[in-house]
Amino acid sequence: MSSTTDAKSGSILSWLTGTIGQIVISLFVPVVTFIVLWQGFIFLRDSEAPKVIIALVAILWGVGGVALLYIVTNWLVEKLPPAWTRRLQPFLFVGPAVAILAWFLAIPALRTFWFSLHNANSTEFVGLQNYIAVFTQRTMLLAFRNNFLWIAFGATLSVVLGLLIAVLADRSKFETIAKSLIFMPMAISMVGAGVIWNFIYEVKDKADPQIGLLNAIWVALGNEPQAWTSLIQPWNNFFLIIIVIWLQTGFAMVLFSAAIKGIPSELMEAARVDGASEVQIFFRIMVPYISGTIITVSTTVVIFTLKIFDVVWVMTGGQFGTQVIATQFFREYFTNRNFGYGSTIAIVLLIAVIPVMIYNLKQFNEREAF
Repeated sequence: MSSTTDAKSGSILSWLTGTIGQIVISLFVPVVTFIVLWQGFIFLRDSEAPKVIIALVAILWGVGGVALLYIVTNWLVEKLPPAWTRRLQPFLFVGPAVAILAWFLAIPALRTFWFSLHNANSTEFVGLQNYIAVFTQRTMLLAFRNNFLWIAFGATLSVVLGLLIAVLADRSKFETIAKSLIFMPMAISMVGAGVIWNFIYEVKDKADPQIGLLNAIWVALGNEPQAWTSLIQPWNNFFLIIIVIWLQTGFAMVLFSAAIKGIPSELMEAARVDGASEVQIFFRIMVPYISGTIITVSTTVVIFTLKIFDVVWVMTGGQFGTQVIATQFFREYFTNRNFGYGSTIAIVLLIAVIPVMIYNLKQFNEREAF
């Protein structure tokens, strides 16, 4: 009898020891992981080591830290009962992405909305006064008009030209060279593109030979030099829109070209045998077949043009009637230090982008876009 009791006591003791050991390890491992990651952050923040060493530590800390977090948390979840493991494991892998989006996007958006309901220095609640001002002030109305021009002409022409070039280049024996040249501007940053086109549009005075390419041609035809981006209002906006068309056409062309190559050749040949013209094949076969790609590219370019900032700021600084929503936000928030009004402009821009994004995501769910 005593031996049976001793055996039971030993088994209970071993179970308690094992359970306590698991609990200690389950608490110890996350704490150690957190301490290691925190010390890495402190080192990156305060270290005066050479930049090469800091860069290497940042790579190891970033990539290794994320991997370590996943490994440790997955290990902890697997220690739970199977039912709870099945429930929690999907959130384990989605959770960090959701947390990052919440911390860097959702929470700042809510804070910005709260600031938009206050005065310039966020000391007094003013309700919707800033929103009323945004939609009534002349400078903002000009910015809305200019953004509409960017979408109506910049986004539309980028998509149309990209589609036409993709169709035409697909039939050319110089397809690779042509596409490479047209896509090349995509390798240039928006600021770099602004500087390049500043040289093209540059104007000084009649006696100065150092004028831009466009004015050199204009003067050679017997005309006076023109300040294309400042004096010719509101048409100066179109000289800026040309830059984005130059940049974005290559992007649209590459995606359309990939989609066109996915059209079955038998379908096209059958249409030609039935007597369909190339125009009919384009509108009745190509366009419907790649409509998902057209929608995706169009919404992507529209979102890009809604947020346009770099080109306008480099070329004109948002002056001479070329201001857009983003430049007005920058001027009000960072230059004028009007945090309430600047936050309101940011929220308006966010609201303008959201419907396009929702439509884009809806199209992704309904069809295979690429």
